[in-house]
Amino acid sequence: MQSVVPVSLRADFTTAGDAAQNMPAELERWLARHREELTGYCYRMLASGFDAEDAVQETILRAWRAFERFDAGRATLRSWLYTIATNICFDMLRGARRRARATDMGPAAQVGAPLGAPLPEDAWVQPLPDGRVLPEGGDPAELAVVRETTRLAFVAVLQHLPPRQRAVLILRDVLCWTAAEVAELLGATVASVNSALQRARSTIRAHEIDPADPFQPLDKAQQDLLARYCAAFERYDVERLVSLLHEDATMSMPPFAWWLRGRAEIRRALLGSDGTCRDSRLVPTAANGSPAFAQYIPAGPGGAYQPWALQVIEVRSGRITAMVSFLDAARLFPLFGVPAHYGPG
Repeated sequence: MQSVVPVSLRADFTTAGDAAQNMPAELERWLARHREELTGYCYRMLASGFDAEDAVQETILRAWRAFERFDAGRATLRSWLYTIATNICFDMLRGARRRARATDMGPAAQVGAPLGAPLPEDAWVQPLPDGRVLPEGGDPAELAVVRETTRLAFVAVLQHLPPRQRAVLILRDVLCWTAAEVAELLGATVASVNSALQRARSTIRAHEIDPADPFQPLDKAQQDLLARYCAAFERYDVERLVSLLHEDATMSMPPFAWWLRGRAEIRRALLGSDGTCRDSRLVPTAANGSPAFAQYIPAGPGGAYQPWALQVIEVRSGRITAMVSFLDAARLFPLFGVPAHYGPG
């Protein structure tokens, strides 16, 4: 019987026309079960939700075109697809700049310092919707690992690794492949894989990713914290908002390298702002294992609001430790599936 590709997958074959309807059933079933895992892998490699989507789309297209040559006696479907995805990621990373967060680009600014010129999109670790990497009904322990290893801080540190070391670390320490499986995927020896893994782990440790502070699901207290943050932000109640921050909290606004550290500096910045964010409306979403909000600002008379930023909020130990406002709302809101506008109109 002919396999019918689900609507969610057909978009990946816009260049393949009606032939997409003939996707092999085995490949279709694997994608239905494991696409989130493959997207998470490509995202950790590339640090961009947009690039990860492109890499997965290209992986599926190449797999469909080459499926007749797939030999189940030599490799599993999973390892074959990951080989394709890894080679695509390597190609995309060839000659690319290292993506980073604002807090990795230089020292904190002082309130009143100019924002500077915006940097291009490929300078930044970009956010990714949780829904693209978290399978519904997944094991809670496995979902916690996914959230922890897609945090903006963790993905930013991965970008310090050469692509092959990056792939080895993700496959071994995140996806729990054996050294032999990784060696086969990369066409390398087990010894070289183990050596690359040790070097990669040393780099991760040197960049202060704290394994003693793992991801914790949002409990009632944290949910209440976010509700208070949302209410304070929408009222532009600066004193209430700042009271929710950790003493060393950071605030940044990609695509600008400008960023602030400390509750006092953030308070000064908010009190001295030009009023752009006053009367904002926030719509909750989730990104990189963290709470997030689509922020809309007033668009004029009539009660309409226009997209302004995607806020990613990091919460640890009962306080907000980071507020990252990605200002490229026109591109990010469709990726996150949030409304293009808020209110009438």
